[in-house]
Amino acid sequence: MNKITIYTNETCPYCKQIKEELTKNNIEFENVLTGDQPANWQAIVELTGMPTVPTLNFNGNYLVPGRDFGNASNLVNLIQNYKESNFTVQEITLEKLKTLHYSISTAFNRTNQLLTQIENKLK
Repeated sequence: MNKITIYTNETCPYCKQIKEELTKNNIEFENVLTGDQPANWQAIVELTGMPTVPTLNFNGNYLVPGRDFGNASNLVNLIQNYKESNFTVQEITLEKLKTLHYSISTAFNRTNQLLTQIENKLK
């Protein structure tokens, strides 16, 4: 069985929605309130670079809303269709860095094209 820990806070309506969706789909999880484990939560924030709840630890992978899933049903789909990778962590990391580099380069090139178009219209 896949181990899931969800880091939440008591006042987060999105956390409540995610927990309800997991429960509705019979996905077991351990709920950890960030305020009950501030040092642990701070370490997770330092690792992910995102102080966002609900953050899930799913089989050793941290899933952050917006970055890794768009909504509750998307998260449930990710969990239900999870398959262990045949690649090493190093291979996965390298490929994700290549993709990130490509995405950033593409975004800068597109921004440059738009700025050039604006400059040409202002002339």
